[in-house]
Formats: sequence, structure tokens, C-alpha cells
Amino acid sequence: MSLLAIVGRPNVGKSTLFNRLVGFRKAIVDDTSGVTRDRHYGRCEWCGREFSVVDTGGYASGSDDVFEAAIREQVQIAIEEADAVLFMVEAATGITDYDSEIADILRRSRKPVILCVNKVDTGAKMYDAYDFYGLGLGEIYSISAANGSGTGDLLDAVVAALPEETEQEDPHAGLPRITIVGKPNVGKSSLTNALLGEERNIVTPVAGTTRDSIETHYNKFGHEFMLVDTAGIRRKAKVHEDLEFYSVMRSIKAIEHSDVCIMMIDATTGMEAQDMNIFSLIQRNRKGVVLVVNKWDLFIKDSNTMKEYTEALRSRIAPFDDVPIIFTSVVKMQRIQDVLDAAAQVYANFSQKIPTARLNETMLPIIEETPPPAWKGKYVKVKYITQLPTAFPAFAFFCNLPQYIKDPYKRFLENQLRANFPLTGCPVQIYCRQK
Repeated sequence: MSLLAIVGRPNVGKSTLFNRLVGFRKAIVDDTSGVTRDRHYGRCEWCGREFSVVDTGGYASGSDDVFEAAIREQVQIAIEEADAVLFMVEAATGITDYDSEIADILRRSRKPVILCVNKVDTGAKMYDAYDFYGLGLGEIYSISAANGSGTGDLLDAVVAALPEETEQEDPHAGLPRITIVGKPNVGKSSLTNALLGEERNIVTPVAGTTRDSIETHYNKFGHEFMLVDTAGIRRKAKVHEDLEFYSVMRSIKAIEHSDVCIMMIDATTGMEAQDMNIFSLIQRNRKGVVLVVNKWDLFIKDSNTMKEYTEALRSRIAPFDDVPIIFTSVVKMQRIQDVLDAAAQVYANFSQKIPTARLNETMLPIIEETPPPAWKGKYVKVKYITQLPTAFPAFAFFCNLPQYIKDPYKRFLENQLRANFPLTGCPVQIYCRQK
């Protein structure tokens, strides 16, 4: 998926435009410059083309001054990682020294640049926008991110600037993609090295040693897949280094392009808020998941500890708690093979196609015994079920009144599917459609 980076000096409206592109208020917006200290990431869809958007945030740090070095580093990271750059300026202030510096970097780059003049919300301000032709970046697009005027033409230009998504020749195409994710320093690179049987990745006690997503072709013990080790994903407020921001972006893209995620947590700290954020990210992207509790050798245990820990963990990740949980010590090479076997089984579940006849034979009697609740005297009758041709398990239930099947009954249907078919570790989507 192509990536668009929004760059510019503080308080020109980058976060406002980002919120409009991704369709919900994700980034905080305020008149004070430098409010966006962390980085936001989302998806935008325009004219049938979907692409990722990253808001690079403001450049103020610790004071009202803007550091030129920070501007240069942020913009160069955006240029390197993104497929196209949206450079935002503000009509009322005209061309500032910082605008000129960013434009100078962008002119020398080989990435497509779309110049966007924001806060053009009256006819008179349109004339102010023409000054920005002086930056030498070609066509300008005048918009008002606050009320949305001009954003249609801007998005047309963005889609035209993004590269065509062509199928590249990949010698490993068709192999499952298994990605190891988690917070920094939970043992992701150690697990990769243990699985591969060699020191493929650098391992140190320092959190954040891995800066990039590293792919390896794995073909041992009857398993064959692409194994991806990612940088640790920190909570956004903790991401200070630009290089680390770059690593987090690549980790998120690695999750997007995976089939199954091996999510590692630290046994000594448990499932913390940032772990839940990563788990939610895997869920939102509809990926299979295996939970690996690492450093189990450091946890003080008694006879029931593993059972109690598992129950607490499932309660934490509910309602999607049908997930394999493996307790390991990568350093002591404990249960490493179990992680592989669980990931392979989840991929088999994730990619399976359940025959329509079997679905109906199993599910229709269950639905007949426990039908959907009547709604205002009207009875819902489910007549037919089929699996949809999606990348993840999704099922369509055809009925006479789909609008009356509410979320609690959809959860009941999902639980029945999980009870009768091998769907452990997989997200399941239920659609109710008119018959």
C-alpha cells in the first residue's frame, strides 16, 4: 500500500487535514503551534484507491522556537519512507524561511511533491496563494482543511502522484508471512535468532536495537514461510527519535502486509496498555495472532500460575480471546517449536475455505434452535450462510430482515462458528445480508 506523508512547519493545519483524510478526529488540533508532538497514522480511500497517510506533526520541542535540524531530519525521513509528500503551507503568512528550507529539500528529492496552500477560505485569500508558485514546486492546490473546500482536487492530485500498485516478481510469493511484533526489548530478535538457529539479528539489553523490519525465508522442520522481525512499537508519546519514528512506521506496514502476527509480551510486566494497542492494531488489520509470553523463566510460579495467568490474559483481550497462548523462555530455548506450530495452525485456520454445504448443515440447526430475537413483532429468519472470498474469515448470513440482527446475536453466531470450526487465532467478521 502506498504511503503519503504530510509535512510542513507548525500550525499550518496538517493535523486538521489528516483528520479529514482518515475520516475521524484522531489528531489533536489547536491554534497553538507544536501541539502535535507524536505521530499519527491512518488510511484514506479516494476514487477506489486506498493509501496510508502519516501526519509528521509539529517541530516545536521544549520551547516556541523551531529547530532547523529537526525540520530537516523529519522531512528527510518522510521523503525516504513515503511514496509521495504533501507539503502544506499557509496562505495568510506567505512564504517563510522554514517553508523555503523544506521546499529546497523537496526540490532535490526524487519523490512526487504536492504543494497544498491551506486556510484559503475566502476569495480574497486565493490571490495570497499564488505567491507560493515562488517555491518552484509546480502546481498549487488551495484548500481549507477546516471546512473541506478544495480537498477533492487535492486528493485527485495525490492519487495521480502515488505510484501504480503493480504486482512485483517475488520469488517467495504465495508463502505465508509471519511477523513478530511487540514492545521494545520483549525478545523479538532473540526469538528470530532462535527460530533460524543463527545470529541473524543483533541482540542487546538496550530497548530499540532493531531499527528496521528484517525479512527471512524460513524453511525448516516442515514449515516454510517468510519470517519478519520488526522494531519495537512504543507508545507514541515515547517516540522521540526520528529514526525510531521511521522504525515504528515500518513495523506498522509490516503488520499490514502479514498473514499471522506472533505478538510477544514480557511475562514480568504482563499485558500493559501499549501491548493492548498493538493487539488492537492487529485486530483492526484483520490478521491472525499468536500470543507469546516470553521471559517465563523470570516469573515466580506455583502449581496454578500458568492457568491463572492464561485466564487473566484472555480476560484482558476479550472479546477476541480465542487465541493460542504460548509461554516461552527464548534465552533457555523453551517451547520455541510450539510457537512455530501454533503460528502454522493459525495460518491454516486463517486461509481455510469452509464449504458452503458444511456451513449450512452445522449452523442452520443451531440458529433454528436459538433464533434471533424478534424486533417489534417481526421475526428474523436466516435462510443461507456462505463464506466470503476475503483474505480473512468472513461469513455472510442471508436473511429476510438483516437490519434487525444486532451485535449481541452476531457475537453469538461468531461463538458458534468458533465452537464448530477451527478458527482459533483468527479474526471473524459477520455480515447480515438481504435474501
